[in-house]
Amino acid sequence: MATQREGRGGRDKRDKRDKRPRERESELVENVIYMAAGDQQGKVGTALGKANQVAEAIRKGFEQARRNMVQVPIVRHGTIPHEIIGHHGSGRVLLRPAGPGTGVIAGGPVRAVLECAGVQDILTKSLGSSNNPINLVRATMDGLTSLVTVEQAAWERGITVEEVRGGRRE
Repeated sequence: MATQREGRGGRDKRDKRDKRPRERESELVENVIYMAAGDQQGKVGTALGKANQVAEAIRKGFEQARRNMVQVPIVRHGTIPHEIIGHHGSGRVLLRPAGPGTGVIAGGPVRAVLECAGVQDILTKSLGSSNNPINLVRATMDGLTSLVTVEQAAWERGITVEEVRGGRRE
């Protein structure tokens, strides 16, 4: 007897080589955990851990996050050097430096990444149409990795720090 065809095209969605049975033993196959790990001194990493059990997903996510750590420039009183917008997919996150004592003004996934990085004073806003936590975390990491200190900008341009600042002192 021929296999039963599904959908309009008359084409079976599965690959012909896939001989696994269609039935699943459990409805809950994977647990997905998004992890952020950092030393609160400017190093932070994120990862997505997948496994059949929550504990294993957390362990995998933490291990991957530790391997994916990047250095984030933190300046004056624990804030970022300048305003930036991080992008990932339809998620956009605005990261704006804040004065001392402001704290971390951010939503759940963005806050987790910033606290792991050791940022103490920052204002953030999700600007995109996506409120997907994975996109927000990745957009936050994009913004943090795109930050440039005054010293880095001066070195890249081959000029002095004072020339970059335009003669003003910070």
